[in-house]
Amino acid sequence: MIYESNTQRYGNFVLSPNGPLHGEIDAGGAKNSVLKLMAACLLAEGTNVLQNVPYIQDVVIMSELLEAIGAKVYRRGQNRANYGMDIRESDQSANDDLVIETPAAILPEAPYELVEKIRASIVVLGPLVGRIGKAKLPLPGGDDFGERPVDMHIDSLSLMGAQFISTHGYIEATAPKGRLSGNRVVLEYPSHTATDNILMAAVLADGITIIENAAREPEVVDLATMLLSMGAKIKGAGTSRVIIEGVSTLHPATHRAIADRVVAATFASAVGIAGGDVIIRDAQMDHMDMVVRKMTQIGLHISHSRSQSYPGIRISKDEGTRLHSVDVSTLPYPGVATDYAPFIVTMLSIADGVGIVSENLFSGRFRYVDELIKLGANISTEGHHAVVRGVDRLQGTLVKAPDIRGGAALVLAGLVADGETVVTNTMHIDRGYEDFAGKLASLGANIQIQGV
Repeated sequence: MIYESNTQRYGNFVLSPNGPLHGEIDAGGAKNSVLKLMAACLLAEGTNVLQNVPYIQDVVIMSELLEAIGAKVYRRGQNRANYGMDIRESDQSANDDLVIETPAAILPEAPYELVEKIRASIVVLGPLVGRIGKAKLPLPGGDDFGERPVDMHIDSLSLMGAQFISTHGYIEATAPKGRLSGNRVVLEYPSHTATDNILMAAVLADGITIIENAAREPEVVDLATMLLSMGAKIKGAGTSRVIIEGVSTLHPATHRAIADRVVAATFASAVGIAGGDVIIRDAQMDHMDMVVRKMTQIGLHISHSRSQSYPGIRISKDEGTRLHSVDVSTLPYPGVATDYAPFIVTMLSIADGVGIVSENLFSGRFRYVDELIKLGANISTEGHHAVVRGVDRLQGTLVKAPDIRGGAALVLAGLVADGETVVTNTMHIDRGYEDFAGKLASLGANIQIQGV
């Protein structure tokens, strides 16, 4: 196996206040796009090249998953023996292309030990059923935010002719004629991953598929753009109604992933918490309209920026001023994404006044709140609401990252918490952030990795 993850090598993040942040960084390729782009490579025999792919653990896991299915995955020009290297040392070749060679014959089954690690693994279901007419997958794992059923995926593909059975924690799908048939699919909720799965299944189906109430995220558009370059026929990506006309075959392509809007929002929040002036060179503000609006209300200055010929955004906060409390509700795109909520809650924890954050997408997403309370935050939760009463100071202590974004939020809190903050369980953070500690340090943060 080419890629091997080795998360036990990662140590704790140790932080103490060091003043405002200054400098320039890149957000890098979007995790929530790249994982779907990787799955899409299963749809065509040949060599696909994905550009702007971050060195993060979720990419490692998805690479292993694709290899188990039969593909060959490697970094172009990579001279390291093991992709599972400490990804905090990977900046030297961070811009290498990811090459995925898909053979004519691929396996329909994915191993449990890989699928259980990330929720995004469910998106190999659509490509497998769409291309070879069958798939067998264990129910996916990943961050535990409560119930996130795969019913929409199953119901939607069933409308296209797939037949499902479920036994011993596995779902098995077959297309009786070896090929799906186009149909009108109405989603109960504009699920990003369900939209992706249907989209990838439909491009090789007989006839026309219409997805109603489709997700509109930039990452869905990114996937559709790649599929179009592979020979698919798609209209309406980025709207709530997507029309796909099935084709007989696809061909491989080269595609550059969009920038990660969640990573960009993370570093914007870091400026909100610690102060300063930072440019994120590759961030696209038009992908972040609503969260930018909320961050502006909280007290950040955010504008377009061009640095070294790269478009991006500039984030600053007036020196000596305190953030303002606001109310925020997470909603499907173009609303405030659920991934942004931990950063907003952390900013509100030191803001002036009381803010309410309502989590309308996933139950169980407030598990990081108990850790913020350990740092001195005044937060109470009731159902899907968090009431955040801003305090003057946070106090450093030992906290544990519960998931990718919650873990990153705890690191941001450590930028200003008095004394020393130690964040453990950082393998979660490494799943979604390339060299998070290194990038913060490059901006002036006092952050070290302990126990590597």
